Amino acid sequence: MTLNIIKIGGSLAQNPNALKTLCQKLCSLANMHQIMIVPGGGKFADCIREADKQFTLSNTTIHHMAILAMDQYGLLLADLMPNSQITYNIKNIKKTNKNNNTLTVLLPSKLTFLKKELPNSWEVTSDSIAAYITKKLETTKLLLIKDVDGIFTDNPKENKHSKLFEQLTIKKLSEMKNKTCTDTYLPKILETFHKINCHIINGHYPNRIEATLNKQKTTSTTIST
Repeated sequence: MTLNIIKIGGSLAQNPNALKTLCQKLCSLANMHQIMIVPGGGKFADCIREADKQFTLSNTTIHHMAILAMDQYGLLLADLMPNSQITYNIKNIKKTNKNNNTLTVLLPSKLTFLKKELPNSWEVTSDSIAAYITKKLETTKLLLIKDVDGIFTDNPKENKHSKLFEQLTIKKLSEMKNKTCTDTYLPKILETFHKINCHIINGHYPNRIEATLNKQKTTSTTIST
């Protein structure tokens, strides 16, 4: 059974009811799929950005604080998912999840602090960290759950005529740079591990996540080579 890495964006916490519904759905899906949750940063990370404006912190300090913000959001998500368990270690995740229908929520701070394989930069957010973890686990499916349907030709919140990319190459994603809902470092990780199929999905529609896990067509953007 394939281990599915699902990153839950922090923006979804702006709608508590929607986030609770999403977490309930993921609990249900864990009965049929192996799932590991990677948290975003959300408002916790926004506090770090504000602190940086006030104190002009070093890149290393900012990066570490932002990853600790992911830990905090991860604790919140775990509390909303009764059949979840928290881990800092990815070594035994496949074995742990294999037979007990348990969602694993990864708190990434210890892993990223120890490995030091990612740049200390705002270019590296939870998107890239989730892709990095997917690569480390040598699994193939990464779902980035956000508050938009996927990647568009233009910002859909500002331009109602923008069109959704159903399929997008890593090269095209890289060329779009900061015009997408993903961080700019993501293509660099995807380029180094071509087996990853990365899906951008709107978390306000949990059934789309189920469809993707079941290899069914749904509204989303798939990034591949």
